[in-house]
Amino acid sequence: MSENIIELKNVVKSFGNVNAVDGISMTIKRGEVVGLIGDNGAGKSTLIKVLSGVHKPDGGEIYLRGQRVNNWNSARSRLSGIETVYQDRALAVQQSITRNIFMGREIVNRFGFVDTSKQYQEANRLMREIGFTSKVFDPDSPVATLSGGERQGVAIARALYFDADLIILDEPTTALSLTETNKVFSFIENVKARGRSILFIGHNIYHVYDIAERFIVLDRGRVILTLDKKDTPSAEYLIETMHDIARSGHTTSEVKA
Repeated sequence: MSENIIELKNVVKSFGNVNAVDGISMTIKRGEVVGLIGDNGAGKSTLIKVLSGVHKPDGGEIYLRGQRVNNWNSARSRLSGIETVYQDRALAVQQSITRNIFMGREIVNRFGFVDTSKQYQEANRLMREIGFTSKVFDPDSPVATLSGGERQGVAIARALYFDADLIILDEPTTALSLTETNKVFSFIENVKARGRSILFIGHNIYHVYDIAERFIVLDRGRVILTLDKKDTPSAEYLIETMHDIARSGHTTSEVKA
């Protein structure tokens, strides 16, 4: 079987009397693209912050590559190979692609100075690896000159350089045109081809359906549905199944989709 990058078992995170994450169990395996779906308030944002170590769970267990971990936090998450690209991408658009990739974690030489030549070489390699084919851009190009999809690619390249085994993409295609969305999909496919995993969070179920090979659906902090794409003939089928289960009040432990 494929190695589990991360596994959650009955994870809970509460804020006051609200269980934002209410006993979630899920796994993400190496080299797969998983779509995480749910309406506003379903618990997606809180789950992302648990995975990235921003929120420490109030209960449950977290396993990394089969080993249980304790004292979960953002540093532990990053050292474990989990990188999150939030919706705003956290890019300094007036700075170059290279500066954005290495900002805060610069490559330095043995004298402690930033090795700009090495950074340029690495940025160029990353750009070509994930699918930047246009010769218009090079690592010194300002991010402001890139399209929305290309900016998403820079954020993904930044995560890859720091050895991310799992990249969490929070609404990566929001407000993008079809052409730009396809660019993001191309970047994701290249990442997957290198054995890395993607957790793709989206409101647009059609986008999630197009790129993911497995779907996890949240509702009010619980996993109500998990489906493999091979068992899901269309996005419409996925939407209908989600609605049927949400209306019934059951979860996938009770309903076989």
